[in-house]
Amino acid sequence: MHTDTERCVRAVQSKDARFDGWFFTAVLTTRIYCRPSCPAVPPKVENMTFLPSAAACQQAGFRACKRCRPDTSPGSPEWNARADAVARAMRLIQDGVVDREGVPGLATRLGYSTRQVERQLRAELGAGPLALARAQRAQTARLLIETSELPMGDVAFAAGFSSIRTFNDTVREVFALSPSELRLRSEKADRNRQPRVPGTISLRLPYRAPLNPDNLFGHLAATAVPGVEEWRDGAYRRTLRLPYGTGVVALTPAPDHIGCRLALTDLRDLTIAISRCRWMLDLDADPEAVDEQLRTDPLLAPLVDKAPGRRVPRTVDAAEFAVRAVLGQQVSTAAARTHAARLVTAHGERVEDPLGGLTHLFPSPQALAELDPESLALPRSRRATLTTLVSALADGSLPLGIDSDWEAARVQLNALPGFGPWTTEVIAMRALGDPDAFLPSDLGVRRAAQGLGLPSTPAALTARAAGWRPWRAYAVQYLWATDAHPINHLPV
Repeated sequence: MHTDTERCVRAVQSKDARFDGWFFTAVLTTRIYCRPSCPAVPPKVENMTFLPSAAACQQAGFRACKRCRPDTSPGSPEWNARADAVARAMRLIQDGVVDREGVPGLATRLGYSTRQVERQLRAELGAGPLALARAQRAQTARLLIETSELPMGDVAFAAGFSSIRTFNDTVREVFALSPSELRLRSEKADRNRQPRVPGTISLRLPYRAPLNPDNLFGHLAATAVPGVEEWRDGAYRRTLRLPYGTGVVALTPAPDHIGCRLALTDLRDLTIAISRCRWMLDLDADPEAVDEQLRTDPLLAPLVDKAPGRRVPRTVDAAEFAVRAVLGQQVSTAAARTHAARLVTAHGERVEDPLGGLTHLFPSPQALAELDPESLALPRSRRATLTTLVSALADGSLPLGIDSDWEAARVQLNALPGFGPWTTEVIAMRALGDPDAFLPSDLGVRRAAQGLGLPSTPAALTARAAGWRPWRAYAVQYLWATDAHPINHLPV
């Protein structure tokens, strides 16, 4: 979008927050870059240039605006709506792969050479993977500086910097303030903030309005696995398995942000934990684009107008969700939770949660690969389905994650015994993040379609849903919302 100068200028002059994260405005006279909704007086048109990423702005010598804090704007919705190499690369960079495995590791996961990855990212984002990862490290450093009392040396290494000097130089270059000045500034600006809970980091997760929390948090709470997830004191809480350790997160819906409180055993996991929570809550979506498309169907439009901004509830762990999808085949939500809870108790790793009732991590595929099928209180055919799935996940022959090629993953899932269209599509929707995944055979979808006067047979409904593309996964959320099921209501 940054190449459409006229459209970008209109967005900046109208301070349109819908475009935050889509592009950044770099001001040639001040050498500052801003988000489109920056509250400052817009610069003259001839002094504006537009860049596709914060990393591109930083690489071009611009520093972040102190008023609008463009480094904290929502991510571009493009990376969650596409399955090409650039989008998959961006999702992996946000998940910290470059910091953990380097650019060669990123390229290996994508199936390209490092040169090809560099070329594609520079062509579309104006920056290579190292610059994009550096921008993310700078944002993590700022979060730790402003939301914790950690010594600056601990902040530097937790954010992923290799040395204190690099940390200091980067913070000064990106924010035009030293780390100490950043902390002092944040303390003066937020004198009335609540006391920090020892051992936790509290921050706000931004999103593009509108956001309807009902089905988002309702779904997560209603399907919560005891010991792994819970709804407590107005927040969805769950345990996290992370590259360097474990964590517990509490996510609280608010009118203009999602409150996020993280307790991590290793602070190097902060960036990854934030990225996975944003992914789970679908916070980088563009609800205006989604709802505009769905409103073109006159029978769907009233649902959208009644409660706009529905998101697709996802997961922090694709392998975990795939296992839970199999456990939920042809049974009630309560039965699926019971089956999952038994697996957790028998095979999950214990964690400490002094603030609530979380006790375990969901078992890894490697742990589940050791289970005795006869110990599962499931029909024999579903036992075979589950053990085959777990074996494929454990040995790596079925890679499921944010970087998955959606169509290739569908082919592999459909080849497994006991996998039909419903199981494959619900995994594509909630674990892989395909915004166009569709469940025409789902009972709730068919019942809602019939009630609205839409076709209710899978084939006819699929044909009608062609007009909803590429946002059919969001249409499913609106159809499900016509039911009184607990997944559609924010817990009290």
